[in-house]
Amino acid sequence: MVAQSVSADLQEAACRSVEEIGPEMISFLQALVRIPTINPPGENYIAGAELIGQQLKDFGYDTLYVAAEGLKEHTAQHPRVNVLGRREGSVPRPSLHFNGHFDVVPVGDDWTVDPFSGLIRDGKLYGRGTSDQKAGIAASIFAIEALRRAGIRLRGTVEQSGSVDEESGGFAGVAYLAKQGWIGKDKTDYVIITEPSNVDRVCLGHRGVYWFKITTHGRIAHGCMPHFGISAIDHMADFLHNVTHELKPELAKRKTAIPVEPPGSRFASINVNSVFGGQPEHGTQTPCVADRSGAIFDRRFLSEENFEDVRGEIHAMLEDLRAKNPEFQYKIEDLMIVHPVHTDEHCDLVTSLSGNVERIFGRKPKLTASPGTYDQKHVVRIADVKQCVAYGPGILDQAHLPDEHCLIEDVVNAAKVMALTAMELLGVEPDPGGARQGKR
Repeated sequence: MVAQSVSADLQEAACRSVEEIGPEMISFLQALVRIPTINPPGENYIAGAELIGQQLKDFGYDTLYVAAEGLKEHTAQHPRVNVLGRREGSVPRPSLHFNGHFDVVPVGDDWTVDPFSGLIRDGKLYGRGTSDQKAGIAASIFAIEALRRAGIRLRGTVEQSGSVDEESGGFAGVAYLAKQGWIGKDKTDYVIITEPSNVDRVCLGHRGVYWFKITTHGRIAHGCMPHFGISAIDHMADFLHNVTHELKPELAKRKTAIPVEPPGSRFASINVNSVFGGQPEHGTQTPCVADRSGAIFDRRFLSEENFEDVRGEIHAMLEDLRAKNPEFQYKIEDLMIVHPVHTDEHCDLVTSLSGNVERIFGRKPKLTASPGTYDQKHVVRIADVKQCVAYGPGILDQAHLPDEHCLIEDVVNAAKVMALTAMELLGVEPDPGGARQGKR
């Protein structure tokens, strides 16, 4: 498929319509921010899905709610409910799918404004999830509606989805939608995930992730006679020492050619997420040698690294410790494995999106990759849709911070980029109604 050339008059009409619909778009975003869809544990997902779904229905989409039936995350107390909207053009293909997650991380401390007020001040809209990434959801929905109100009919099909649990891996969200066939290569040609990209960047993919848990085992004994025991904490300390002083320096030498932002994340890395062992910190203490200790690790690997080598490197470190000390006993568990993804920068989706960013902002966009993962992994690996990127109005550096906010101007401009890109990728045709239309 080749993107269609769109006349300057239609481009101007689309952008003008986005500006006119802007106040309505921002009001919708405020309403979405005011629903505290906090993950964990997954609060208010139904309310979030229904707000998005009602807006899609008002704008003429066939709307469907998809609960993640059969997954352990989907419970009566915290149901996992996604929402899908579809507006078919005169032909079902090509199809462009916009996706945004509406779950947000917990608020945390140090806020100076109400995190769920949707406060607007000095051209900024404040609230948890504004940049990451409810602003993107508002921009994509109203971008397509602006085209309809301008009398511009898309030839192909537009889909919009609001999904859950991206902040905890997306398994009840986009992964579930892909496994159930709602997103897939047999029906979906392009996917734009509206994650924060500072409005003038296009994110092509992300690094790989290997989360694993190591448990070391010892032998309990009285704390006043530790020579009769084996400290599992000492064993864990030995491994942590080697991670810090041997593995980390080695990883710092490995750099990807992929344009990961920020540049410091272009290197392979490992982080210790948590360490535990012995007796509970706040419990009653007794004098005992710890017979069990554990830690959870977050290893970020590069496209240039083979995953089996990544995992093998950890196993080799553990076996080296056991060879030096026969009492060193351990267990390793894989918790999450995500392979790197990277979309071809010369594909139609990236070419069109990049050209329209340049058209709106007067400068070529920076093509980047994310240091962390997002739902592109599921679109590419499960749905097998190759043309998938992240583009949205949020400010990446604002994600998860106190006083999180987005710029209203960025939301409007991102919607313009999305509208123009939809016109190019899906094609436009004469509107038999002729005149501009109001809201359905």
